[in-house]
Amino acid sequence: MNSKIDPAEFAGKRVLISGGTKGLGRATVDRFVAGGARVITSARGQLEPIDRVEFVQADLTTAEGGHTLAKAALDRLGGIDILVHVLGGSTTPGGGFIALTDDFWLSELNLNLLAAVRLDRLLLPQMIDRRSGAVVHVTSIQSVLPLPDATTAYASAKAALRTYSKSISKELGPKGVRVNTVSPGWIMTEGTDVFLKRLQDANGGSLEDARKLVLDGLGGIAIGRGAEPFEVAEAIAFLASDRAASVHGAELVVDGGTVPTV
Repeated sequence: MNSKIDPAEFAGKRVLISGGTKGLGRATVDRFVAGGARVITSARGQLEPIDRVEFVQADLTTAEGGHTLAKAALDRLGGIDILVHVLGGSTTPGGGFIALTDDFWLSELNLNLLAAVRLDRLLLPQMIDRRSGAVVHVTSIQSVLPLPDATTAYASAKAALRTYSKSISKELGPKGVRVNTVSPGWIMTEGTDVFLKRLQDANGGSLEDARKLVLDGLGGIAIGRGAEPFEVAEAIAFLASDRAASVHGAELVVDGGTVPTV
């Protein structure tokens, strides 16, 4: 993590981060804690305590889980100033569109779209009442660069989140709440390894073959590597900070130059 982080940048700010216990989510939690924020996050299972972080056990792919986390945030912190939706991922098998049953589609939509929509609906009203707040939705470059063998449903859900984010930015900007999105490309996390193993199981070959399949589908990465989680977390923190006070309705792409078009 950047040693030059201002430890008071988010002092007094109450931050909810969905999916904040591993991968990019954990890096985002660490970034806001390093900046002095009070942070709350959740996971489906139990978790070892994270220093200076409130934890709630909740399944955000369900309406009940969203209510549980939102209520805990309001009860424990008294409100939320910054809302960051990191939760997401692809859980469907390879095999193209024909392998995508209704259950897979609903699972991807609940994980990658509706979890964010529900939390917004529960927590944005208190931001509107104060006429102050910042929201960052983490989408994906797959919203414009889908991988048809394995991520059609995931990419579609992230594209919907991207469109939803733009729409509510128009509604909420005049009410004092900024809404932006971060669209990562390949991020080097443990979730990436799980995804590659699933592709390997579906298509055979080695993990390196699965990695090549993904990179070929993306058309390569211009800088030659995926992003480290802390690098994407820094982009999220920027958009949530006062440094980006006039940035609204924007998309910040962190993909190492993967998307080849303007």
